Amino acid sequence: MMKIREQRGPLDFDLPADLEAHEPPEARGLARDRVRLMVSHLSDNAVEHRRFVDLPDVLRPGDLLVANDSATVAAALTARRADGSTIALHISTRLPADLWVVEPRKVTAWAGEVLALKGGAIAQLLVPYADSQRLWVARIDADVAELMALYGRPIAYPYVNRQWPLEMYQTVYAGPPGSAEMPSAGRAFSPDVLEQLAHHGVGFVTLTLHTGVASLEGHETPYAEEYWVPELTASEVRRAKADGRRVIAVGTTVVRALESACDFSGEVVATHAWTELVITPSRGVRVVDSLLTGFHEPKASHLAMLEAIAGRCHLERAYAAALAERYLWHEFGDLHLILR
Repeated sequence: MMKIREQRGPLDFDLPADLEAHEPPEARGLARDRVRLMVSHLSDNAVEHRRFVDLPDVLRPGDLLVANDSATVAAALTARRADGSTIALHISTRLPADLWVVEPRKVTAWAGEVLALKGGAIAQLLVPYADSQRLWVARIDADVAELMALYGRPIAYPYVNRQWPLEMYQTVYAGPPGSAEMPSAGRAFSPDVLEQLAHHGVGFVTLTLHTGVASLEGHETPYAEEYWVPELTASEVRRAKADGRRVIAVGTTVVRALESACDFSGEVVATHAWTELVITPSRGVRVVDSLLTGFHEPKASHLAMLEAIAGRCHLERAYAAALAERYLWHEFGDLHLILR
């Protein structure tokens, strides 16, 4: 059995390469709702092994699921540098004044560098974004949504074995487009699972948070992202909290949005804003009771959020079980439900 390493900071452990999901479950002969689901019961520190299709039986009537309905865009473009070489340019986040956060992938870039894009468009790198060593603020002299629609492809990392179509990176309830990478905790939901949840008396509402590129190098802390919490979702969350029912976030993006949308009294209100909130064990959570999420990489900043919800001891137990039972990691992998 593989062991979690003891250290300060986010959880650290060895992730074997063969536990990285290299392709969508459909390519492995599984329906999207047949991925594995590990259920962490915080009340008795127990871990249960299920399939995602069992979710309606695991939850109880009155539970409220809150999901991120942001649709994934084809955010990877090919760019040509002045020396004629080509690189991948990942479009991350729209900023005010028609500026964008971009990632010139795996190269050393410099302020003022001009990158040529397909269709005659130009991207100029202006300044590094915040304290990042890989993200840049850029000006792009074209309709970026149109560029991505015409020439883009989904962002994919080396552990994915081939280029998959954009449809493989969408949830069944996807709404407004804007996420550079899929809010993957919701990928396993199918129309059948959603119908069964409704029959079991489990609520399901959505908000929107457009995710930027993942922090795979150096595990940077999350940066500012735009989000919307509609009044319907805010009121359903307030009602659930008042009734003592569980609010279950579908993904870390939902935790971030809901915790950012709290007023001074601790109640969630309808909000459209940008959030730079970093949730840590010392900060804790005020709104979210439980979390459905994927399995996160060693030392990832998201593990601090999981620790804020589950506690360090249970998180270590759960991840040791996930490694021992050979759950799959990343956006096409298995899922982890942390239940209060």
